Amino acid sequence: MRGPNKHQQRTEQTRRKLLEAGLRIFVRDGFEAARIEDIAAAAGHTRGAFYANFETKEDLFLVLLEQQSVKRVAELHKLIEHCNSQEEALKMLRARYMKRADDLRWVILSLEFKLFALRHKKLHAKLAAAHRRIRRSMNFDAITKFLPPRLHNGETGEACKVILEVALSGLVLEHAYDPKRISRQQVANQLGRIFDMVLDDMAVNRP
Repeated sequence: MRGPNKHQQRTEQTRRKLLEAGLRIFVRDGFEAARIEDIAAAAGHTRGAFYANFETKEDLFLVLLEQQSVKRVAELHKLIEHCNSQEEALKMLRARYMKRADDLRWVILSLEFKLFALRHKKLHAKLAAAHRRIRRSMNFDAITKFLPPRLHNGETGEACKVILEVALSGLVLEHAYDPKRISRQQVANQLGRIFDMVLDDMAVNRP
């Protein structure tokens, strides 16, 4: 098979630069305040180049979301392939969850986008549906086969994910806002405790 030609390579490079610039500008200015011309300029391109790749900044964000989700799942695949037992896999996931406290930029961006969706009722349903579509498209098979069914089956598994995501976002933001109130190490320790409590509760109350 032939590889991409020069035009395709340039197009892909432009798209990649726009995505990287979008992530920086969204975090710096906030999702709603971010301007398309600023994203294009930060990528070294014009508004025309932006619109040649994305219809709106919401579309750019959703591509960013999918890109980052795929990246994180791929990283988990690599790590879990080396686990020899369910216990080892859970220990790895716990450590990975605690480590996500370092990713302040992505926590801020996710919160900004959700606030934007809440403020714009006409877009809310569309954006929430896009989030769900992206989550469904993720290939978790290589991960979930190592885990207890309660962590990935039905409403219980989804509730577990929501609780862990909310706890992570809240603690990371509180540390960023006032590190004297809660330190980075305290955040990690609390996330570890929350992970254990959620899994213990699911084990006791599983169907």
